[in-house]
Amino acid sequence: MAEESVREQLKVLQVAGSASGGTRSHVRELAAGLTLDHRVVLAAPGTVVRPWIPGLRSRLVEITDRPRPQDAAAVSKLRALGKRADVVHAHGLRAGALSALALAGVPTPLVVTLHNLPVGGPAVQAMAAGLERVVAGSASAILGVSGDIVDHMRGMGAPHVERALIPAPISEARPLDRAVLGIGDAPLVVTIARLAPQKGLDLLLDAAALLTDRVPGVVWAVAGDGPRFEELKRAVEDEALPVRLLGRRDDVPALLAAADVVVSTAEWEGQPVWLQEALHAGAPIVATDVGGTREVTGAAARLVRYGDADLLVAQIAAVLREPRVRDGLRAAARERAAELPRAHDALAQVLDTYDSVLV
Repeated sequence: MAEESVREQLKVLQVAGSASGGTRSHVRELAAGLTLDHRVVLAAPGTVVRPWIPGLRSRLVEITDRPRPQDAAAVSKLRALGKRADVVHAHGLRAGALSALALAGVPTPLVVTLHNLPVGGPAVQAMAAGLERVVAGSASAILGVSGDIVDHMRGMGAPHVERALIPAPISEARPLDRAVLGIGDAPLVVTIARLAPQKGLDLLLDAAALLTDRVPGVVWAVAGDGPRFEELKRAVEDEALPVRLLGRRDDVPALLAAADVVVSTAEWEGQPVWLQEALHAGAPIVATDVGGTREVTGAAARLVRYGDADLLVAQIAAVLREPRVRDGLRAAARERAAELPRAHDALAQVLDTYDSVLV
């Protein structure tokens, strides 16, 4: 396609797997932005394509986080859709690999955004390595949500890799009335997380057990659902931990604004959208220094190495006990929030990437 025609109306196929949280929000926001000037089809599971986005055509394609018999049908659907597209943009390692298989022998260029670094045992790592080789060898361009993903894919020989921009929605929510949580004036720690292994939930429980002795009356509110919800609920009850499992919430910005300190115990993060939301809320942040967390928070957080519950709790306690520390982090958070990318920045980056593969 000629240079001057690249920004004419494109036929874009966006592909996503069973995305949740920040990844789902990004896929939907990007698809909605692209529909303003381009013809876009979103091929994804129902949890991603619903509720329907005005002006966006959707196709239900089941792409799960593990190999399934329906993968063959997904590849067939993606091949038919990809043949009619100017560019295919897949989100996630599995979606990227299946899209690469679907486009074998098809001239449509493939862009892949990698939202996660695989976390798991040897079997998971071996499977992921195979998928990464497929993506590295097939994609015309790769966007990685953190520097370690970018470095990793470059090391695998991918020809065009850069760091993706994954902005958070901006909200001016007022702090949640603590009476809604029934905690009164108790010190409030807040974590927003999908309750899955990657989020360092065992570290969270260990830290909560230590924190209750150092900050009496503290409440640690955890918002989110996921496969470990029932296991965590039992652990909290059995050990009498000061943790409130709130489940999925629709008032995350208000909850973050009400926090005395926001804490991430993740084993790995890309560009955590919820920590960006915490920065916009002016919340003090303590987080594990993993993946792309530092790239998001900059100096506006107290970062600790993953796995050290004592050091994590020492930093949380310092924020809760010392108003000067807390106020300094609040000011730093607001300054950092002003530097974060916005939706139009992410859209511009993606369109520039399409330019690069279509010329």
